[in-house]
Amino acid sequence: MRYDHTLRALRALAVPLLIALAACRGEPRPASGAVPANAPSAAGAAPAPGVIDSAVPIPELLRRFRRNTPPVAALADAPTSREALVARFARALAAADSATLARLALSRAEFAWLYYPESPLARPPYELSPGMMWFQIVANDRKGLGRLLRAHRAKPFRIDGHRCEPPLRQGPNVVYNRCVALVRDRGGQRAEAELFGSILERDGRFKFVSYANGL
Repeated sequence: MRYDHTLRALRALAVPLLIALAACRGEPRPASGAVPANAPSAAGAAPAPGVIDSAVPIPELLRRFRRNTPPVAALADAPTSREALVARFARALAAADSATLARLALSRAEFAWLYYPESPLARPPYELSPGMMWFQIVANDRKGLGRLLRAHRAKPFRIDGHRCEPPLRQGPNVVYNRCVALVRDRGGQRAEAELFGSILERDGRFKFVSYANGL
């Protein structure tokens, strides 16, 4: 059940660009392009500047993207359940702790070595380059997390839980899409709200793919 007057108030808030978030997650993310409407969700579409060199194969683009990015074998500082991840998210949001929020999402290295190689968007018919997809994620982070922090400051709410669509298996990764948080405002009124994007599970550890949201 949604309470429309609360969501309208959240959507009406201005969007600050959180430059510090990109720094926490590893550096500014390279270019992006649009994703076909029927493509599996990565982080939401973000139009990209520049020209795409379709003649360069994905393995070579990934090799270039990984340059100067040390390999990682596991998600760092990641909770061991979805519930624990959302609980840490709720505490960080209540404290306006953008550094912790950034750590709960994929780093550039985790994206390059763990997430992207297993994504269906990296293969035909989409073949979205790692640079494009990474830019999409950071663009959605800046916009979505900015909205989220401003919305919570203007009209505080408590997160009582969450739910996601059935998981999708992508090699060793499990991806939970279209997640919604169960929230309660100070007056006790309950609602569902899209506060974050997809959640990645790998080897029993959980992180947010991005902070794309419906605010």
